[in-house]
Amino acid sequence: MDLYELMKNRRSARAFLGQNIPEPMIEKLLEVANTAPSGGNIQPLSIILVRSQEGREKLAKLAGGQPWVKNAPLSMIFCIDFYRIKKWAEMCQTDFRGQQALNHFLIAYADLMAAAQNVVILAESFGLGSVYIGSIQHEIDETRRYFELPEYVLPMMVLCLGYPKSIPRTIPKLKKEAIVHQEKYRILEDDEIRKTFDDKYGKIDEDMEKYLERAFIEALEADKQEESKFVERVKKEMKRLDIQNNAQFLFKVRYPTKVMVRMNQRIKESIKNAGFEII
Repeated sequence: MDLYELMKNRRSARAFLGQNIPEPMIEKLLEVANTAPSGGNIQPLSIILVRSQEGREKLAKLAGGQPWVKNAPLSMIFCIDFYRIKKWAEMCQTDFRGQQALNHFLIAYADLMAAAQNVVILAESFGLGSVYIGSIQHEIDETRRYFELPEYVLPMMVLCLGYPKSIPRTIPKLKKEAIVHQEKYRILEDDEIRKTFDDKYGKIDEDMEKYLERAFIEALEADKQEESKFVERVKKEMKRLDIQNNAQFLFKVRYPTKVMVRMNQRIKESIKNAGFEII
């Protein structure tokens, strides 16, 4: 498979074999993370490798109990790291205050994701599967305590890796015409917007298993790996809320708007606890 086909067909894997990833392969993954683009080549990034059973179980708990975090033979915690840079600046008799600069923070987060995506693509070429876990941001304080992260270091993303047991056949995406604008932003008409998302998700129908496979594959994967009966809970919640369309499902069930907004204060406090003063 050439690079275009590999990237176009890549899907998140959440079911992993018990096979460990060879050390030379991990070293190559870390090498491409280290050589990823970085603003000013400052590289405000650290990666925590989690392979022990104890560490994997703790990380899974911090990530909201997602079973693939525990079952993946390797997880990488990608962290914004201003601790190392600040220490170096002090030793060189100069001042670095990235923890106070929103611009430094945003560039560092972009650097982090560029490094992580380098790992994803190379891992795919090795026959590995991967899945991003963003919910670690809900438990920044406890993650920092358990993994002994110093001040000015923030865990922002987890990447779980392993040899895939299964991979979803397809994941709905917007047509590229919906996200590409020539020269200037083109505002879509209301009917175009509605069609864009209808084309992506399809209709909510009576076959809930097929719908969840399109719109919420994590629910099905969780039920396969743990006797969580998560799908049944989702179905009951959809019925209780009288979900009629994809937007309602997304912003009332999967990512409830009130919950997402309420999370602001917790994340802000966690960022402040790490010594950051940008928010």
